[in-house]
Amino acid sequence: MANPQARRAAVLHAIVEDYVTTREPVGSRSIVERYHLGVSSATVRNDMAQLEEAGLIIQPHTSAGRIPTDAGYRAFVDSLAEIKPLSRGERNAFEKYLRDGVDLDDVLSRAVRLLAQITNQVAVVQYPSLRKSMLRHIEIVSITDTTALLVLISNSGRVEQRIFEVNSGLNDDDFSRLRKTCNAHFCEKPLAQLQESYPQALQNLPHQYQHLLERIFDTIIGTLGAQNEERVVVAGTGNLSRYDVDFASSISPVLDALEEQVVLLQLLAAREAGMKVQIGRENAQTALAETAVVSTGYGNGYDQQVARLGVIGPTRMDYAAAMSSVYAISQYLTEILKG
Repeated sequence: MANPQARRAAVLHAIVEDYVTTREPVGSRSIVERYHLGVSSATVRNDMAQLEEAGLIIQPHTSAGRIPTDAGYRAFVDSLAEIKPLSRGERNAFEKYLRDGVDLDDVLSRAVRLLAQITNQVAVVQYPSLRKSMLRHIEIVSITDTTALLVLISNSGRVEQRIFEVNSGLNDDDFSRLRKTCNAHFCEKPLAQLQESYPQALQNLPHQYQHLLERIFDTIIGTLGAQNEERVVVAGTGNLSRYDVDFASSISPVLDALEEQVVLLQLLAAREAGMKVQIGRENAQTALAETAVVSTGYGNGYDQQVARLGVIGPTRMDYAAAMSSVYAISQYLTEILKG
């Protein structure tokens, strides 16, 4: 390999891949023997010295090989040209397992368990955000003479139910009229546009219904705009026990952090829909400074990210495999929500 820069990148890749697999410092001789770079051990040692000077690898012990730093992992991840696709058999198995879910809760539960199983990491899946969704259908059902049930079904599969007060004496035709008006004016529109649709909806109803429509609309806006409805599901926390040696002191702070929904939501927070990899101290949470987070968004078929999912593990992670698995599950969730 004549290009010194390309060769040093290959040496870094070799160190990362070997260290992830063995957790043993990697020496120049093993790189020469395993990766056939066409150069001597002395040349590789020189490359390793330059990588160490650049802060990408370190020598943990005298006369030992080298291991990657957080910066080295970052350089490795940034150099990955594309996400490795799953095999046809893996794709078929994943798709069938997820599509067998009976509702949104079941689908997300299956997704997070599957992601934890195939990556051997902690998997986290965020529920679709109602604030980023649109309503697919609105149902209004009479319960008593003075109460009714408002059912909101979003295009991301979320179903929310709210009980509200109604005028006494309303009959099935009254509820049918309210239902048709709500579906005609408030469905298939983003949250920001619902306020614009409200005046037109009022105009289409007789005066005796308008106060009730106002109550229904306030309930819809309050439900879709709620800040506290965000939540995540987690699986594979026990997988961290196999990596306890990767943490300098203890995995207890990591486990404690993973129990906090707010922490998990912050880890997944990203405006962009694409793949995001946070390594070591790139994570804002001090307790997670020895972990890596691989996450991406999933949507509902409308070119919109409604939530994110990802895996959390030690920085000594198989990043290529984790990115491939996270991406695959996100695509399946998007297809399922679209359907």
